[in-house]
Amino acid sequence: MGHPVAIEVRNVSKRYSDDPGLAPALDNVSVDIADNEFFTLLGPSGCGKTTLLRTIAGFEHVSDGEIRLAGEPVNDLPPFKRRVNTVFQSYALFPHMSVAQNIAFGLEMQGLDRKLIPQRVEEMLALVQMQHLAKRKPAELSGGQQQRVALARALAPKPKVLLLDEPLSALDLKLRKEMQVELKRVQKEAGITFIFVTHDQEEALTLSDRIAVMSAGKILQIGTPNEIYERPQHQFVAQFIGDINFLPGHLKRGQQNEKLFVPNGMPVEIPCPAQGFDGSKVQLAFRPERSQLVEPSQPHHLRGVIEAVLYVGTATLYQCRLNNDIKVMLRENNEGLNHGRVVGDRVAVNLPPHACLLMEA
Repeated sequence: MGHPVAIEVRNVSKRYSDDPGLAPALDNVSVDIADNEFFTLLGPSGCGKTTLLRTIAGFEHVSDGEIRLAGEPVNDLPPFKRRVNTVFQSYALFPHMSVAQNIAFGLEMQGLDRKLIPQRVEEMLALVQMQHLAKRKPAELSGGQQQRVALARALAPKPKVLLLDEPLSALDLKLRKEMQVELKRVQKEAGITFIFVTHDQEEALTLSDRIAVMSAGKILQIGTPNEIYERPQHQFVAQFIGDINFLPGHLKRGQQNEKLFVPNGMPVEIPCPAQGFDGSKVQLAFRPERSQLVEPSQPHHLRGVIEAVLYVGTATLYQCRLNNDIKVMLRENNEGLNHGRVVGDRVAVNLPPHACLLMEA
């Protein structure tokens, strides 16, 4: 990371019970998050992402480990003494206050000179592009507008870090996508660290500088969106981020000493990168969009039959049963073309080497 570290989480565990038979909510979690970084905690319900966010905020005490903010330990500091603010799923705006009054509230509680509050409120209204709605009450706003007010209110006291606990989950799909663009813009213009919690993979890929994928209280992988999607290090990460197919098999040496993947039950040899693998049992993973439906002409083509065709607008998805009885999902961009493939058609599948990812079986 090129920036100074804003948040350091060191070997943090969180247990809600002394019963050794119960798994901890957080299990020895460590991560550094940089200044001005949009960092996302991604995972399914119950993985520990919100618990980690709450320990950073100070709403939960850690059972073991340490959390540092700008290099200073904060384990024993209450939430109001940590330079962090939180935007929750429920925006919790004060219904009797105007937009401007909601934004000013945190500044008043902070004890900011009253003469300076109007200027700071104006700055926040401009940041979230809400100047024309400053006098409205929350009930007069759309969901997206309420989200902007909650964001402005949280940013007004100039926190070191802003924590966001699935703040877009209550919005419809179209508005959620619009607010993703808005959130990214606000974060860059505000110039502070955002730590964002979501279970939405596309949202994480769209917004983040880096992502931590969590499962069962652990961080399985940290990386850029590209690294997480293109080079997952765990089967869980590969399956959780987008669609992916798995073929069990083994490796063998080719005539030029290259490594070839041989799927179980198929007389097929697929050239693929195999760094770090020695020929033991492995599985080949590939994304549906990286496969190519072709006329069967090469010995490394997979063969199968189409069992389902799903038109999704920009692409068509094909569920295919391979000759070794394994089902895979394949994707073809439509591009205005009707490929004419129907259920029952026999097809061949080409997997270019760059499309292949080997993982432990």
